[in-house]
Amino acid sequence: MSNPLPPPPPPSTHHHQHQPLNIITPATTSATTMTSAPNREYRKGNWTIQETLTLITAKRLDDERRAKPSTSSPSKPGELRWKWIENYCWDHGCFRSQNQCNDKWDNLLRDYKKVRQYQSSHSQSQSSHPFLSYWSMERHQRKLHNLPTNMSPEVFEALNDVLQRKLNTQQQPHLNQPSFSQSPEQLPLKTDQNPPEVDAPVTVSEESDSSETESSENLDSKTKRKKVRKIGSSIMRSASVLAQTLKSCEENKEKRHQQVMELEHRRLQIEETRNEVNRKGITDLVAAMTNLSGAIQSLIANHYDQT
Repeated sequence: MSNPLPPPPPPSTHHHQHQPLNIITPATTSATTMTSAPNREYRKGNWTIQETLTLITAKRLDDERRAKPSTSSPSKPGELRWKWIENYCWDHGCFRSQNQCNDKWDNLLRDYKKVRQYQSSHSQSQSSHPFLSYWSMERHQRKLHNLPTNMSPEVFEALNDVLQRKLNTQQQPHLNQPSFSQSPEQLPLKTDQNPPEVDAPVTVSEESDSSETESSENLDSKTKRKKVRKIGSSIMRSASVLAQTLKSCEENKEKRHQQVMELEHRRLQIEETRNEVNRKGITDLVAAMTNLSGAIQSLIANHYDQT
């Protein structure tokens, strides 16, 4: 169970001057409130490990804040999640925008899943070849296995902690529900184990009736077992279909995100091209005005020379 979000720190009376490369530090803002921060100039380039750990901490606190809201940090209906995370990161020395945080988080999850899947699948395999851990690989070996080349143990452990907390929070409401993970053979079968009592002496006809009763009971128990197996197989098929559907939804979500990023990239290219055209038009206009002014001055000089 995850811990509740601690109350926000009191506002500082001093302004700290950060001097990273190409960074303009604004006034201090509160990470637990949706304070607007205009004129922010965000840092670009590769993320440092400290920035990445700050982002992971912000994501964990935001998950806890939304899962268990409190009076100290209420979750507003129209609040933007990644804006809250941007404000937290900004207050802790990570000068990145909400879009940068969102993209970085998606990349971190993708790399984490690749490393976790590689470690779990190869460590449990019965192959005769010795298992080479991801953390023992060189950069070119990781690239050869189609794995992220720069995942650090600190980042992996922090991501694992956040995801485990989130998984425990999601499974909490389902602890009291019955489990259907048992196989059909483990389900209880209602069969009559005690034979029927007979008061009178058993005759030949009664023996035949008794044998027919036992055979009918055996048929009933076999029918029940078949029904239970059918129910179990139906549950397994439904679970498989559900897993495939969730996987397809996750893949479609990632595709949509990539499409949105491509559209944003194209929009920026069009905007840059339009600005370049405008700048060139202004330059040509200034040159034309200069030429026109020179021609007018030349005409005036010729007129005075003739007079």
